[in-house]
Amino acid sequence: MATSGVKRLGVTEPLSTAIPTEAENQATSALVEELQRQNNYESTTDTAKRTAVLKSLQEITEEFVRKVSRAQGLPENVVKSAGGKIFTYGSFRLGVFGPGSDIDTLVVAPKHITVDDYFTYFPDLLTSMAPQGAITELTPVRDSFVPIIKFEYSGISIDLIFSRLAVLSQVPKDLVKLDKGLLKGLSEPELRSLNGTRVTDEILSLVPQPGVFRTALRGIKLWAQRRAIYANIMGFPGGVAWAMLVARICQLYPMATGSTIILKFFRIMEKWQWPQPVLLKPIETGDLQVRVWNPKIYGADRGHLMPIITPAYPSMCATHNITYSTKTVIQRELKRGGDITDKIMSGKAPWKDLFVKHTFFTQGYKYYLSIISASTTENAQLVWSGLVESKVRLLVGGLENHDSIALAHPFNKGFERVHKCQNEEQVEKAKSNLEFQIPATAADSPVPNGGGPQDEARTNGVEKATTVYTTTWYIGLELREGKSSFHHNPKT
Repeated sequence: MATSGVKRLGVTEPLSTAIPTEAENQATSALVEELQRQNNYESTTDTAKRTAVLKSLQEITEEFVRKVSRAQGLPENVVKSAGGKIFTYGSFRLGVFGPGSDIDTLVVAPKHITVDDYFTYFPDLLTSMAPQGAITELTPVRDSFVPIIKFEYSGISIDLIFSRLAVLSQVPKDLVKLDKGLLKGLSEPELRSLNGTRVTDEILSLVPQPGVFRTALRGIKLWAQRRAIYANIMGFPGGVAWAMLVARICQLYPMATGSTIILKFFRIMEKWQWPQPVLLKPIETGDLQVRVWNPKIYGADRGHLMPIITPAYPSMCATHNITYSTKTVIQRELKRGGDITDKIMSGKAPWKDLFVKHTFFTQGYKYYLSIISASTTENAQLVWSGLVESKVRLLVGGLENHDSIALAHPFNKGFERVHKCQNEEQVEKAKSNLEFQIPATAADSPVPNGGGPQDEARTNGVEKATTVYTTTWYIGLELREGKSSFHHNPKT
């Protein structure tokens, strides 16, 4: 029962404001212990390393803005005051990162700095200003959903995106919040870049107990990753969507502890009346000429199967990629997770049972479809595999229309392999089997490995080896009752 002493967060009153019982507190302590055993928390030394990397990126950002400003012939007093600021978003900003997590980072620059300047100057400044050898795997990607530079900094993966602020001629270091007024005059890619940080900040401001939220979210993220239902591009919720679902449960049970939030998460989301959207606050309107999620106006929005709506203006659906099959898989996993958590909360099972790995390749399906992209250079494969990966979800949609197929379940990631071939015949074989695979690259392979060590030199002075890079995606297929083949009669 809601009480007047608890501040309402969200679009409805809380379902309960009951204080946690001793048993619930003990269950949460056991949850944290299990998360620690599962290596879910980073050491203070490694976190300090991240802080040092972000400090360096801030210094590089300020120098980047100064360098571009000077190149534009601006007065030195303007150059020195132009500023520039690094923001984070995603798991790092939410406070739920762990060992090996990347840092999603945003460069914010004043209005006279362009995205072309970003790609022209920033990569070189990274390598020249960071300690020697600290920057590796530097990959600028101009034509992505948002302008991004990917790299490793002292072993930490960084995804660095960019936006200018069209209303500011200088960006001070003490700018802490990217409010709605700063969005004016921006392009769609710039808006998307800024919204990562804005959404993360809104989520944290809309939960009653951030510490409880973080503990519960760590548990749900680990569960979703182990069950292979964590990947936006493959039709599953991504990190932000899972965070918003957990945040909504925190709003409904504002006094609850982490273990209770996880139990309520499973039971409420299992029975959620989709396509009713999950909202953390009423959808905001504004005066920008941008699209805001609205199924009453937009047909595409009406087609979203499990809409989870971002709280920052302009609101968008974070789960537009979900298909009928992935929705079914998610709902099955929510039911399974709830049944296990019921046992955990009644003392009949340990938390480790919730985090048992998926059985997609061992017990999941009788039939599998594999999609393979192949290239003979690493850079070509990076582009080609990215394109193919973006189309797997569309293939799933087509398979769902096959009259023999009840469910098409894509695994949530592809498997990268490298093969050494001595002739064209072997190159062709490498595109579809593992005979020439280099074993060291196949640690995560779901199927047996083969091949020998890579050698780019000529073999016996006769023919140079060709390296073939492949990425394979798998779709588990469930046939309709009474069907035993894939003979196709197209649906009308």
